[in-house]
Amino acid sequence: MSSPTLLNRLTFRQLQVFQAVHHQRSYSRAAEQLGLTQPAVSAQIRQLEQALGQPLFKYAGKTLHVLPAADTLALSTREIFGQLSRLQMNLSDINGKITGELNLAAVSSAQYIVPYILARFRARYPDIHVRLKVCNRSQALERLAEQQDDLVIMAMVPEDDRLAVMPIIDNELVAVVWPEHPLLEAPSPSLADFAHHYVLMREPGSGVRNAFEQLAAFQKVALLHHIELGTNEAIKQGVMAHLGVAVLPRLAVRLELEQRLLFELALPDFPIRRSWCTVYRRERFPTPVAELFLRFVREHLPEYQQHFKAPLSPLPSHGVACLPIAP
Repeated sequence: MSSPTLLNRLTFRQLQVFQAVHHQRSYSRAAEQLGLTQPAVSAQIRQLEQALGQPLFKYAGKTLHVLPAADTLALSTREIFGQLSRLQMNLSDINGKITGELNLAAVSSAQYIVPYILARFRARYPDIHVRLKVCNRSQALERLAEQQDDLVIMAMVPEDDRLAVMPIIDNELVAVVWPEHPLLEAPSPSLADFAHHYVLMREPGSGVRNAFEQLAAFQKVALLHHIELGTNEAIKQGVMAHLGVAVLPRLAVRLELEQRLLFELALPDFPIRRSWCTVYRRERFPTPVAELFLRFVREHLPEYQQHFKAPLSPLPSHGVACLPIAP
């Protein structure tokens, strides 16, 4: 089929529907995403296959299989829509009014930095619409693999050459206890001493929990006594209520440390040092708005890093009794 004929028969709507089906791996989920009926989606894909002269998808039972032609078309479709987005942004720039949409996902610990960054970005580009999904690390990795977002903000990024990673702000994980905790009197407390008390932790899949468990495994310390709580805020409140001890991002407890409602415990190999990063898959070209956001973040990194520096609180000298868990 010649190029002019192909150009005459293809429509942007067909490509939009195809992109949804290819991403969702389902006609019904694509229809839900686009606000169409499933027969309408099937009709658009059928017309597209006729225009291309070859099939794109095949059902085997209830499973939709993606054929090689569909993966090839998906690459071209991303480039086509990427170029259209750039055209729209360039025209908006000429008019002095940049518009667009930015879809972000961020791990829950990054909620302490992302609003600050977004507030400054939106102040500079008020006509860009931002959507933010907050999730745990496992969910963030799943969204990254499925390319559900323009960018993901997370720590503990997997080592993968297919990922484009830009570190933005240090994420120090610190061991915290309540005031007058007996470990504050110990001359050189160990992680084993810390784990002798109830440790408050997030659910499996949390990045903070993973980092802490990796260090505990490295030091051969068993975390036998722990309580799972759903959010960092709940864990913080739990420590202040003497429910247990915890490892949390420094930024999550910065105010409590400054006000001496919590105290940082000096343990070997602490703080655990990570960085929050922006991440996307290299195979998916960033949208123009995502490129603009990345450039904006890079240009303001010194400001962010200075803003989020937290002073360390001195350790107190108290001696109120607290019963550890019996071995």
